[in-house]
Amino acid sequence: MNSLYAKNEYRQLCSSESTIPIFFKDWWLDAVCGPENWDVTIVKNGEQIIATLPYFMTRKFLCNLIRMPPLTQTMGIWLKYPDNQKYSNRLGFEKEVMNKLINNMPRFDYFQQNFHYTVTNWLPFYWKGFKQTTRYTYIIKDLSDLDAVFDSFKSNIRGKIRKASKIVKIIVNGTLEDFYQINKKTFERQKLAIPYSLEFVQRMDEALRKHNAREIFFAVDTGGSYHSALYLIWDEQSSYVHLVGEDYNLRSSGAGILLIWEAIKFTKEKLSLNRFDFEGSMIEPIEETRRSFGARQVPYFTISKDQRNCFIKAMMGIRPMAGRLARKLGFRR
Repeated sequence: MNSLYAKNEYRQLCSSESTIPIFFKDWWLDAVCGPENWDVTIVKNGEQIIATLPYFMTRKFLCNLIRMPPLTQTMGIWLKYPDNQKYSNRLGFEKEVMNKLINNMPRFDYFQQNFHYTVTNWLPFYWKGFKQTTRYTYIIKDLSDLDAVFDSFKSNIRGKIRKASKIVKIIVNGTLEDFYQINKKTFERQKLAIPYSLEFVQRMDEALRKHNAREIFFAVDTGGSYHSALYLIWDEQSSYVHLVGEDYNLRSSGAGILLIWEAIKFTKEKLSLNRFDFEGSMIEPIEETRRSFGARQVPYFTISKDQRNCFIKAMMGIRPMAGRLARKLGFRR
């Protein structure tokens, strides 16, 4: 199928299919990849799209790389299962459509994507020479009873929420620039440069605001100092703790913990969603905090394949360039 035609069909699908996660949406990919830097392969049954695999492709050292876009938790496969399908038939369906998706992908030298946690069968990729690493996100799956959710928190988390509520107030009228500066402090404390620019975050934020899919929470004390900030995004299925920031010198207030609770309540009371996704972390101290909120550990797969010819291609490209440079400088073999 013509790539442009497939992409246009995918855009139409994203506008009508509520089960497509936010990180797979065409408008999200436009924002974080650039409209020309992503594409999609699709599988159809008649006129109905039953499987998709969007991808972000870049080129480096003469190699085609399919990898994760910035600030994007998951990507990969979306499937539309037939109704009332037996389990054995479901596995057969997955094998058939995944094989078609793989075969329809463009030629690449390296592939790495984090599949959404709803994809639990990666065997068709294994049979095609791909590898898998298990990662984890943490999810509160049922927000129907907020009192029960609060009771599921560890006692120290509940205590920090009560303490912080006496020190700071929660506002949602701060600017994106305010948030970026607080977010930046989290990296500065670790002596790291923030890995994304304000311009990139502005582009992402513009797309999210246009689709009514984000809110920024700030914890501010009576003196006007920002203690912490949280950037929440959502789709039709779940909300996500997308970015956070904290002033390390004020972290003893527990404001960051309070913001999580405020975001959970917002998810249930304002968005009418029942699922809250922390977007996971493999960092040990962060993981401990996530499960302290009663969140359940949910595995997802990082799928990769290295064709192992990038270095050779790079060398093949360098040698002609070196020869041309030598001739230009007057050297002869």
